[in-house]
Amino acid sequence: MQDFSWADGLDCAVTVCDTDAVVIYMNRKSRETFARHGDVVGHSLYDYHPEHASATIRRLLAEDTSNTYSISKNGLKKIIHQTPWHHEDGSLGGLVEISMVVPEEFPHYVRQ
Repeated sequence: MQDFSWADGLDCAVTVCDTDAVVIYMNRKSRETFARHGDVVGHSLYDYHPEHASATIRRLLAEDTSNTYSISKNGLKKIIHQTPWHHEDGSLGGLVEISMVVPEEFPHYVRQ
């Protein structure tokens, strides 16, 4: 089992699943964010997502690729980044979703 304890104190929600989309870790912020669902560790992400989102999860796992988007929900704007994580041998371990609240308007810099 991978050690994800580094994410415990982050001020963003970190949720980790394995290659079967079973949740294997949630940091404190993730558990608070999804508390209405109870303890979802050990449960499939597919049980908590509509079909279009489940299809995205399946695609990310099949293609070993990332997905990033923003949403507005319950008066908060969030950036969601879903990305693969890998075992030490390089094999796909599953996905990590990082969800962070951002201001409605925030600076964007182009650096060269």
